[in-house]
Amino acid sequence: MSEPVKKRARVQPGGVEGPSPTEDRELVALQELLLHQCLCSLPEGLDEVNWLERRTLPQGVCASWTREHALLFVSTLQLLCETSYKQLSSQGSQCRRLASMCDAVVACNYRLIELLIGDELCAGCDPYVRFASGRALPALLVVSRQRIDPAWLETLADAALIPSPLTATFALDVFRRVLEWRDVDCHPSEDASGASTSSSSSAFASPVGACNQAIDPEGADSQAAKCACIHALESRWTLLVNHYDSLMASYVSSNEAAITTFVALWEAIISVKANLSVVDTKPFYSHLDGFVVLLGPNLPPLLWKRLLGLFNEVMCYGSTLALQDTIAEEPCALAHLVVRSVKDWHLLDALPFRRGAGGGFGGRHSSEEGDRPLLQKMCLLVLKSVAVTVKETRSDSSSSDASSSSGGGGNGGSSEEEAAAAADDMAVIARSIAEVLRRLDACVKQLMPFHPETPLAQWVVQLFSDQDDALVEGMVCCLDVEVGLSAALTTTLVSNALRAALSPTQTFAQFLRTVSHDHEVLLDLLVSNETCFLLYLLRFLKYARRQWSDFVSGCDRELENIMTVLIRLRMSINRLVSKALFPYNIKPVLRLLEKCERLYEDNDYH
Repeated sequence: MSEPVKKRARVQPGGVEGPSPTEDRELVALQELLLHQCLCSLPEGLDEVNWLERRTLPQGVCASWTREHALLFVSTLQLLCETSYKQLSSQGSQCRRLASMCDAVVACNYRLIELLIGDELCAGCDPYVRFASGRALPALLVVSRQRIDPAWLETLADAALIPSPLTATFALDVFRRVLEWRDVDCHPSEDASGASTSSSSSAFASPVGACNQAIDPEGADSQAAKCACIHALESRWTLLVNHYDSLMASYVSSNEAAITTFVALWEAIISVKANLSVVDTKPFYSHLDGFVVLLGPNLPPLLWKRLLGLFNEVMCYGSTLALQDTIAEEPCALAHLVVRSVKDWHLLDALPFRRGAGGGFGGRHSSEEGDRPLLQKMCLLVLKSVAVTVKETRSDSSSSDASSSSGGGGNGGSSEEEAAAAADDMAVIARSIAEVLRRLDACVKQLMPFHPETPLAQWVVQLFSDQDDALVEGMVCCLDVEVGLSAALTTTLVSNALRAALSPTQTFAQFLRTVSHDHEVLLDLLVSNETCFLLYLLRFLKYARRQWSDFVSGCDRELENIMTVLIRLRMSINRLVSKALFPYNIKPVLRLLEKCERLYEDNDYH
């Protein structure tokens, strides 16, 4: 049977021909080899440099490409860069032909980036090609490492300021993907430590069969690309902030994608997961206050959630701020503004809980439903802000006490005055926090079906029961606020209200009820690195040991059940420690568990 008639290559004005079927077959063959992690069987006649130059360097050649060929070329470029990078990151070496091909790609980077950014290929009308280009370009930038030309990123940063929402969204998303790039991806068949949990191999294991490997002394490191992106954005950051501030102030739906991508980029820059230095990220903490005041009825719920996510990332309490002796100025300023916005400017009243997408299938809500994730983000932000404010005030008071005590015995009157002033400050802070928590409690009970008498210490667990990380961080905030203010809380109405609202024992008891008093859940949270449960349990056990009578009275009739869980947890940890299976030093927690158990046994609460 004769072969079907082949379509002729499309010829554009000026003599530029479209891609031939041979070129498509070459790309498909290259993809097949890349999927097998080795290019050693690539035909010797296919010279890498000429192959790329034939496709990318002639001006106007991409105008003749069909959508299918453009997608094939861009996806092959992405697969090539990702395969090279992930081979280096997983084993420190890569296929020699693959390394040669990648070097050829980087050598003509200036033309490839021009294609992926410019009108000739990406910024045209085809959304599929734009989507694919937005994933190929970050891989190309990361694999370039130290060879990135700053002019490329400056061009990309300028594109983020273009009035065209599509172009701006594309540029911002490329920066975000580079900053969120992970050097090592954990395969589903591996645990967090990298140990294989099944007989399956990693998706980027060594190539099958004989492969001529080349060792790269530099290895795989995305930090060069991340730092280059940060420096390109820093020089234009004020312009970018002002531009998107004005877009949000006069919000129209056509700009929603660009605005949300900008906020997501901002969050990626500040995120501790980006592993950037404090010096590099410090300039990006400015201008946050201007975006807090934008939270109002004109913004849709999606932008509310994006901004709240950004603010929550700035105040990364459980992973960073709670462990610091002195908190930086920027998170403290943001915390003060949030507290003031809730207390004086009724921020919670503007929460768009019952409009827009976010809480149900397809974004549709009945009259009784609302946007629970939005409420969770708002509550977590308020709790973090309160915790940061208390921690900052305690730090300032401790500094004043230390300076007074080091001043000698001749200033006794001055020391007493400073101590009295510090106590007055804490009392003022306590009253402000009590009002903020009262407003938060009223807001949550108005929007969620909680009993009017349910204290904040209990509903905070119920509200976050579907998000382990937010739940544990919220419990840490409540615990730190109660412990932090305990010295300043005398027998006043404010102190009684705060103690009732923030009882650490009630929070822990509600948490155990939520997990059905299963000590293995606590053990899983301790072993996992996805939450700050180790920090929470350590601080709660310290509280229980120091305030044993308050702990016992707070447990009430559940004391036996709670202590049973803690005793079983201690026994399970001991078994793992005896077999050297616990992933870190858990002895401080074990000692506290033993002390609480001893207090329980000595007082004969059975």
